Amino acid sequence: MAKDHYEIIGVMSGTSLDGVDLIWATFRFDDKWSYKIHQAETVAYSKDWEAKLKRLVDFSKAELTQIDQDYTQYLVGLIGQFISKHQIASLDAVCSHGHTALHQPSEGLTYQIGNLPIISELLQHKVVCDFRVQDVELGGQGAPLVPIGDALLFSEYDFCLNLGGFANISTDIKGNRIAYDICPVNIVLNHYVRQLGLDYDDEGKIARSGNLDEGLLEQLNSLEFYQKNFPKSLGLEWVETSILPLIDAAQLPIKDVLRTFIEHAAIQIAKEFTSKSRGTVLTTGGGAYNSFLIERIQSKTEAKIIIPNPAIIEYKEALIFGFLGVLKLENQPNCLASVTGARHDHSSGQVYYP
Repeated sequence: MAKDHYEIIGVMSGTSLDGVDLIWATFRFDDKWSYKIHQAETVAYSKDWEAKLKRLVDFSKAELTQIDQDYTQYLVGLIGQFISKHQIASLDAVCSHGHTALHQPSEGLTYQIGNLPIISELLQHKVVCDFRVQDVELGGQGAPLVPIGDALLFSEYDFCLNLGGFANISTDIKGNRIAYDICPVNIVLNHYVRQLGLDYDDEGKIARSGNLDEGLLEQLNSLEFYQKNFPKSLGLEWVETSILPLIDAAQLPIKDVLRTFIEHAAIQIAKEFTSKSRGTVLTTGGGAYNSFLIERIQSKTEAKIIIPNPAIIEYKEALIFGFLGVLKLENQPNCLASVTGARHDHSSGQVYYP
């Protein structure tokens, strides 16, 4: 190994558009990898950035190129402020996911903005980023990428479930790490609750007050994606073409939409635990705070849903993208073929130097 410990900043922006997650952590190797989180915070998007990021699939190539430049500069500002605020003097690398603009792996296409080479020059730090492109070039889905971190940092759990914009899961099957997207979660729930002037449904209280619409539930559960075997992944485009039109056509009150969609998500998520019916499920992401969603999932499975401390709930993905950067710097695999369907395991990402 080149080093047995790394000081890293991990940067993550997910499809739920909660903001940019930044985490400062130390990763240490002593027979196995461990981590220590020093500081973590989320910087909420301005209304302008939120509106742009929500519409990335609608922009022309030229417009996307400009947005990419602007977003890279935006991330530089946030990361620089984070370094100054916490007086981070020793830093091996900044490891950044960027933000997904396009994700169509079946077309050989994935594009994350905020990963331009200039980021390292402006920050004056080594930067590891753009983790998805190489995997898609190798025939993979380019997602999910977090499972290597699940396997090496959270191996005590049978399943790792992330409830972000999308629900995704990872687990070991016959010695291989398997992971895939299950269904949309917050990307849909937040879309509808914003129509009530709210950013999110606190603890799922509005959904809890709604009525279940069996017709819409059946339509959602019948979508072709749910019949596919892994590896499989989801993107905003699929939500806009397959989910939102179904829901809008039902013309339901928002509270009934939320109630029905939570039931749909709970059904799809719970059925993934059947291989280890009494296993443990580490549950993270913003959806872990949605008490009603957690109750509905737990009601449909004998597996034990475990909610960890807030730092892991909120920053596990940023932590693991930091870790992906460490593995890249060590030239160790950080993308698993068993997860993405790529032709082989590989060490993915670009390394930029100031």
